[in-house]
Amino acid sequence: MYAVEVRDHIMIAHSFKGDLFGPAQALHGATFVVDVAFYRRELTVEGVVVDIARAHDALKAVLGPLNYKNLDEVPDFAGRNTTTEVLCRHVFDKMAQAARAGELGAGSEALARIRVTLHESHVARAWYEADLAADDASLQLLS
Repeated sequence: MYAVEVRDHIMIAHSFKGDLFGPAQALHGATFVVDVAFYRRELTVEGVVVDIARAHDALKAVLGPLNYKNLDEVPDFAGRNTTTEVLCRHVFDKMAQAARAGELGAGSEALARIRVTLHESHVARAWYEADLAADDASLQLLS
């Protein structure tokens, strides 16, 4: 399996509900480094997984509406704790949508898998990854 990965970051504020989160129940800030890896079984005729510049542009477009925002006020997250895991899935869903729409250029139509990793510090990270065909099937079940 071949892979290409792009990286960016976001600075956000948020709070959590529930005793599990201790002091993180109060409004606090976080800076996440965000990596998105794209996987293909075979390279395109041009010898790439996807257009890396377009993949990076797509990631910037996904992260833009979150950057410097209080996620407690973002409608997409209403009533949810914006844990690192939840944010991973949000970014995954948006990047999978961009791939399906051809926004990643050559190769995006045959991507096998996407993995989104959010590094919340130098000692902790979370990720969400799925095969795109399996993701499509789960989305159809939710419809």
